[in-house]
Amino acid sequence: MAFIYNVTFDARDPATLARFWAAATGYRIADERPDFVRLRAPDERGVRHILFFRVDHPTEGKNRMHVDLASRTPEDEIARLRELGATPVDPPGTWREGNGTRWVVLRDPEGNEFCLG
Repeated sequence: MAFIYNVTFDARDPATLARFWAAATGYRIADERPDFVRLRAPDERGVRHILFFRVDHPTEGKNRMHVDLASRTPEDEIARLRELGATPVDPPGTWREGNGTRWVVLRDPEGNEFCLG
């Protein structure tokens, strides 16, 4: 059986995007070059690395895949993520609901959508 080892982002500015995700998740910068940054999980989490590769084109359209984050204090976490540069997709204070779950959809500094619940 395989497991997810890395999650990879294309990025116009890998260093800036990696710093956002490091602050959002607690992952640490393990390798950094002008065209690439690798974050490493601080423990034995399921996804060991988050990778950021430089690309010349911006994100266009809806992502086909996105990251879901969880927090025990989601309202506080939304405020913290917004301070880091995340922007809400829906009007602030709007929660989406379904399958017994509620979440907020945000965008990272390069426009990649992610959810927080």
